[in-house]
Amino acid sequence: MLRRLSWLLLLSALLLSACGPPRANRIVVGSKNFTEQLVLGEVIAQQIENKTHLPVERRFYLAGSYICHQAILGGRIDIYPEYTGTALSAILQAQPSSNPEQVYNEVKTEYAKRFNLEVGQTFGFNDTFAIEIRGEDARRLGLKTISQTATYTPQWRAGFGYEFMERPDGYQGLAATYGLRFAESPRIMDLGLLARALKDKQLDLAAGNATDGLIRALDLFVLEDDRHYFPPYEAVPIIRQDMLARHPEVAQALNELAGKISDDDMRGLNYAVDGQHRDAKEVVKEFLGNRGR
Repeated sequence: MLRRLSWLLLLSALLLSACGPPRANRIVVGSKNFTEQLVLGEVIAQQIENKTHLPVERRFYLAGSYICHQAILGGRIDIYPEYTGTALSAILQAQPSSNPEQVYNEVKTEYAKRFNLEVGQTFGFNDTFAIEIRGEDARRLGLKTISQTATYTPQWRAGFGYEFMERPDGYQGLAATYGLRFAESPRIMDLGLLARALKDKQLDLAAGNATDGLIRALDLFVLEDDRHYFPPYEAVPIIRQDMLARHPEVAQALNELAGKISDDDMRGLNYAVDGQHRDAKEVVKEFLGNRGR
């Protein structure tokens, strides 16, 4: 009986060790639950795999910023892509600013001081919030700015993501800045459903992302933020400092991506996944391959 128990214990240990490398020797990449985050998570994962040969575990679709932030603080993930304006307003609860460099420096300093997290260099694009309406409505009514919609919103239905409804740079401030009122309380929807709900006339106005590939594909129109309500949202990797201490080669690999993804690049990547229904891994592999990384 003891011999059998010993064999069972040995077998269990072997099976557990076969599940993957020790946590200290693998990098866990997380992301939020919309297409662009999936793509950026895959970009980070493949870049690390290609440049360091460290094994990477993917933990994508982790809901929003708050969940990702708690996951990285708790050590369940090592890296995830974030946006500077989101980090400043939603996580640090600081006053928004329209100066990209100032926002980046404040986020970088405070994340290191408060959380022992490294804010990597920006990927090169600014995924600001985009207040969207249907293209046909923009043309019919001659609308170009958010301010101009205030005349029509009392008859319109709006839809936003849960996080946008809660965060300080979200719905409440937007409505107050532009004097927006709607026919009914805004619908709270998954981010991935908003663009199609707008196209299908379930909504008349929604908050999306400026780099969403479906904007052009679905003939949506992005209204100008003419009162400069939204801060810059430059995409950056958020990284655990203790992981970088063990694997400084990860920082070197990610630094090679700094400034290499433009707004148009990101729209194209998002459209390839959302509009053309291609596999995100293949899209990213092709993108990185074409740039010789």
